[in-house]
Amino acid sequence: MTTTFEPKSAETSGNAAVKPRFEPKPPWLKVRAPGGDTYHDIKATLRKLDLFTVCEEARCPNIGECWREGTATVMLLGDVCTRGCRFCAVTTGDPRGAVDVREPEHVARAIARMGLQYVVMTMVNRDDLLDGGAEHVGRTVARLRALRPDMLIETLVGDFQGHLSHVDVVVEAGPDVFAHNIEVVRRLTRSIRDVRAGYDQSLDVLRRAKARQRTIAASAKGDGGAPRRLTKSSIMVGLGETDEEIVETLRDLREAEVDVVTLGQYLRPSPKYAPVKRFVTPEEFAAFGKAAMEMGFLYAASAPLVRSSYKAAEVFIHSALRGDGESGEQAEALLGERLAVAQREAARVAAELGPAEQDEGEEGGKRAPAPPRTSPLIPLESLVRR
Repeated sequence: MTTTFEPKSAETSGNAAVKPRFEPKPPWLKVRAPGGDTYHDIKATLRKLDLFTVCEEARCPNIGECWREGTATVMLLGDVCTRGCRFCAVTTGDPRGAVDVREPEHVARAIARMGLQYVVMTMVNRDDLLDGGAEHVGRTVARLRALRPDMLIETLVGDFQGHLSHVDVVVEAGPDVFAHNIEVVRRLTRSIRDVRAGYDQSLDVLRRAKARQRTIAASAKGDGGAPRRLTKSSIMVGLGETDEEIVETLRDLREAEVDVVTLGQYLRPSPKYAPVKRFVTPEEFAAFGKAAMEMGFLYAASAPLVRSSYKAAEVFIHSALRGDGESGEQAEALLGERLAVAQREAARVAAELGPAEQDEGEEGGKRAPAPPRTSPLIPLESLVRR
């Protein structure tokens, strides 16, 4: 099943070979530019609210599909990561503990005004903070939940250096999905991920999140039960792993009780990052997805252009309904109903909060418009999860 990508011969100039900066991509990795009324409406709203998404800044190929169904991904805690993984082009540095304490309120209010039914809150690794940013993420989740109880919330977070009490802080804030990406197979972890990351450490984070979700659900039984909470992880392929190692990673994730898994093709952000060793075919991805479902995952999204937040609303709905006898058509109908509710609730919140520039502060007083940002939440050149 393994397919090794053989690059085309380099063009020659005289007697010297000229190697292209990027290897040519197969046709299944080419997509049409996003567009349509919904896409442009969401884009305009984002700019008006001074809210930037990973969807745009990472130039995600699925942005059109996700935005049409009311899903978007935002990044918290700035644009400088304390780690330097060989697959990710986010700026590496030392933020020196800098945190915008207004961000949880601003982001929650901004997102609540939008007709989204699902939001993914992701973050850079912040090893410079004592709790890795867990409380900051938790406050954002809690505030958005208070404003928009109908919205589904996913947190895609780091490993908090293995401090599992920080995992608890995020889970206890109540996201519907706790996501943490294992990224690559065990053998490639040390060479592709930052030295502070770890294969087993990631499994421990996911295992702890599921255990905490289960405890919260058990304690809520007397109150009529808690809504279903899921855990999720993602694997990049094409970095030199074997098919057997991919299956082993899927098995390890399932043993950690991960509910949902996504698999997608790694694409090199620039020549200074890890090279693509092979382009996995759509048929191979389908086989990995089938293997994952046979292992007991609630849902597996496996295709070349899949990313960790790929069509997250649809993935959640199908996962939550699995085993309930719901057909694909019924799931699609539920997605449509949820989107209609989201648009109605967004209008309600916007009416209650008033114009964005007139938001009230936490003490109830009016605050002046925030000064223009010198940079967005994520700089234009940042490429996340390509």
